[in-house]
Amino acid sequence: MDDTVESLDTRELAFEDEGEEVDCESEEPNHAGESCISFSAVYGTVGFKDTDAQVFLRSTPITAKILEVERFIRAKDRFNTSNQRSESRTMPVVFRIELRHGNFTWVVKRKEKHFVELHRELLRYKTFMKIPLPSRSHTVRRKSIKHGKAGQMPSLPRRPREEQVSSRRKQLEDYLNTLLKMPMYRRYHATMEFIDVSQMSFVHDLGPKGLEGMIHKRSGGHRIPGMNCCGRSQICYRWSKRWLVVKDSFLMYLKPDSGAISFVLLLDKEFNIKMDSKLTETKHGVRIDSLSRTLVLKCNSYRHARWWGQAIEDFVRKNGKAFLRTHRFNSFAGEQENIPAKWYVNGKTYMEDVADALEAAKVEIFITDWWLSPEIFLKRPVVEGNRWRLDCILKRKAQQGVRIFVMLYKEVELALGINSEYSKRTLMHLHPNIKVMRHPDHVQSSVYLWAHHEKIVVIDQSVAFVGGIDLAYGRWDDNEHRLTDVGSVTRSAQSMDQVDGATLSAGKGESYYNGSTSASVQLNSLPKLKGIGRTRKSRFSLYRHLHRHGLHHSDSVSSFDSSDRGGSVRSLQTGVGELMGNTRFWHGKDYCNFVYKDWVQLEKPFDDFIDRYTTPRMPWHDIASVVHGKAARDVARHFIQRWNFTKVLRSAADWSAGIKYHEESIHNAYIQVIAKSKHFIYIENQFFISCADNKQVFNKVGDAIIERIIRAHKENKKFRVYVVTPLLPGFEGDISTGGGSALQAVMHFNYRTMIRGDKSIISQLKKEMDDQWMNYISFCGLRTHAELEGRLVTELIYVHSKLLIADDNTVIIGSANINDRSMLGKRDSEVAVIVEDTQTLLSVMDGQKYQAGKFALQLRLECFKTILGGFQDPTIDVSDPISDRFYKEVWMTTAGRNATIYEKVFRCLPSSLVRNLQELLSFQTKPGLDKEDPLKAQESLRKIRGFLVQFPLDFLSEQNLQPSVGTKEAMVPTEIWT
Repeated sequence: MDDTVESLDTRELAFEDEGEEVDCESEEPNHAGESCISFSAVYGTVGFKDTDAQVFLRSTPITAKILEVERFIRAKDRFNTSNQRSESRTMPVVFRIELRHGNFTWVVKRKEKHFVELHRELLRYKTFMKIPLPSRSHTVRRKSIKHGKAGQMPSLPRRPREEQVSSRRKQLEDYLNTLLKMPMYRRYHATMEFIDVSQMSFVHDLGPKGLEGMIHKRSGGHRIPGMNCCGRSQICYRWSKRWLVVKDSFLMYLKPDSGAISFVLLLDKEFNIKMDSKLTETKHGVRIDSLSRTLVLKCNSYRHARWWGQAIEDFVRKNGKAFLRTHRFNSFAGEQENIPAKWYVNGKTYMEDVADALEAAKVEIFITDWWLSPEIFLKRPVVEGNRWRLDCILKRKAQQGVRIFVMLYKEVELALGINSEYSKRTLMHLHPNIKVMRHPDHVQSSVYLWAHHEKIVVIDQSVAFVGGIDLAYGRWDDNEHRLTDVGSVTRSAQSMDQVDGATLSAGKGESYYNGSTSASVQLNSLPKLKGIGRTRKSRFSLYRHLHRHGLHHSDSVSSFDSSDRGGSVRSLQTGVGELMGNTRFWHGKDYCNFVYKDWVQLEKPFDDFIDRYTTPRMPWHDIASVVHGKAARDVARHFIQRWNFTKVLRSAADWSAGIKYHEESIHNAYIQVIAKSKHFIYIENQFFISCADNKQVFNKVGDAIIERIIRAHKENKKFRVYVVTPLLPGFEGDISTGGGSALQAVMHFNYRTMIRGDKSIISQLKKEMDDQWMNYISFCGLRTHAELEGRLVTELIYVHSKLLIADDNTVIIGSANINDRSMLGKRDSEVAVIVEDTQTLLSVMDGQKYQAGKFALQLRLECFKTILGGFQDPTIDVSDPISDRFYKEVWMTTAGRNATIYEKVFRCLPSSLVRNLQELLSFQTKPGLDKEDPLKAQESLRKIRGFLVQFPLDFLSEQNLQPSVGTKEAMVPTEIWT
């Protein structure tokens, strides 16, 4: 402070006509009825000097209390021992001030000179405001306020003597409290900076208020070598002025000129604070480390740096300790208790709930997918025009002010035809509130082999959908797994009068959302669909033929549900009223069979690319989940971390999430859950590549299964493992000629895990127990059949699930396949949830009463009934998953009988009767019953139950399935296939 006489007097700040301002902060009450600023404020930030900045809670005072006075010796006076009495009288002091605003409490430290500087700045502001400039908005605003009287405060002397410090403390406290009661000055940016508040301070959903303030930040933590900065270092940095905000789960900094959030650093187990100049490479520096970032701040003094570093450390350790721990499975997220959760079997109910959750969004939507098709319909059949089309929903919500963030995997276009560039362009053109990023940049990151494989939808950071279902073509399906779809649909006038809402269901549980539907349907708003209205007279209807011969629908439920131009009676029970005509569920590119032909011309979404009158679609079997509350927040944190890095339970690494070392918590969870299981393991997965040799395959899921079965065998205890996986990998290829090289490469590693080679599960089990391995583990796939244009057709059901159920009490659902790409963490990015039940139901295990988890039990029952035909045949008992009766007489018998019938009727592939290419050729020369004797074929198909078939373990067993030398598949690294 200079020698100018300086008194702090609030009378100097009063206007002659000043009164109380109208407080126009925009807020909403919280659950307790208190005023709060909604989370949407984070998207409406403005420059710090903007008078429209929304900072304080409405009608809520701010109070200040000086807690203590700290004395310190300045460095320049530290060795000056003369005139000690004078030194004690002029010793600098720091006032530690506690402020309260509603439920928020925080502490700032200020010197006397800071009060003086603030007072000077406010005097300048007052002078500026008195200048008569009618065009200035704040001048007009001042004239409109009511007349009142300014508060008063006595003059204060320039410097306090030792005996005056206590009175000075009270005087400054009164000064600050009086100032904070004056709305115009309270909102002034200098005042807000003095008390460390910003537009982020009092947003209720961001948590308690922590340390805030203006700092200088080193540019992105990136060093530019080879430059000399003012002769003191070999490294030159760019420093930027930013406003730092510390919260209980993250740090962020904002640009003062625009108020824009520049970066968010999430707290994690690697969070650490360093204040040593050697470690920060900066005089008066503070270094903040996390898994994803090293952030260096520059302060103006040693004391300032110590205060900042210690204050951040103390606040985070006190309020954010849940994010700093090492969690089970070495996961980024901890265990959360009493979380509402729900499962989905197949895409129908999943997409319906996603649609209604999107419709209910108030603030923000996060979506990340391996593939996203903007024109996909989330509710089917389509009876309300485009209302429930994904792009239309997102546009509608964006127009309502919801912020939408979409992350897409940026594919290598020569290798994959999902056209993410088209998806991004389509979404970005809908509305400015929709932001889309693709990642990785292959050239910049040198990442060509790995993919972002997660499938996440997060609504308002409170509801999170996690699983294996992309919002993309081919994924929508229900428990009927239809093969054909050649019809169209309208709604009857009666049902339009009756329907005023749609109630969602997922299996046996209640939905969390009830979305309204319009009662007035404009069918002419349907998109122009190639093939709609096209009619063909069927030469022969097997469905009608069976009914004429007295065969009941329940006897052929899995066989002929999709016959007669598009659907059975059950397919019309859609929850949207009575429908007239034939159903059409898959429009344009959504009608697909990717083993027959991969997608083309995705920019023409409503044009068919395969002939639905000659080629059956490939049904899609999948699993997903939704979680609420803190678990949803964890999923949102993962999305935010990826989004922030891209502006650049999971599998994540430096390339995918910008973290220091990879995370493979899904892999760890699989291994531990299998090892600790007591009765059974049920697995549905798109791939089954494991059994580590530490050369080509490294994940140990298969090894854990082997160890668990051997332990059960040695203990003479009953234990079952069920594995359901696709009969063929999902690559385009003609299996009748052996399939393509890509298809065969994946088949090689699948079979290597199951039965072929010394490392395989069956080979290792045989060493221990000969053929008794069959009592412990079963490998199966799914298949169905129907009538298409008067002829019988069959197709495998593509299992895309990533599911593990253990002992009817533990469930893992996510995006991770059982292969190295998904499990190792260094390759594809993945996310999953593990659900362990707290609610139990009385069940049965090996004939004994058993307390099963409600979530796990009901999910397993849904899966078993779906694939075994239990919903149509109530005599099929799936309650006891390990009894000999179920395992042998239901599961194994059904799978074997179905496989034999399909082989006999259709001569379908893959088949264990075909062990090499020569047998493949001869196998196809003999026609099946569908060609030789259709009536006998029909009689055989009546015995089919559900979809389960034995996996053809001997298919092409005598053939080398690895890519041949010279093929492009042989030129790529083996990691592509594993």
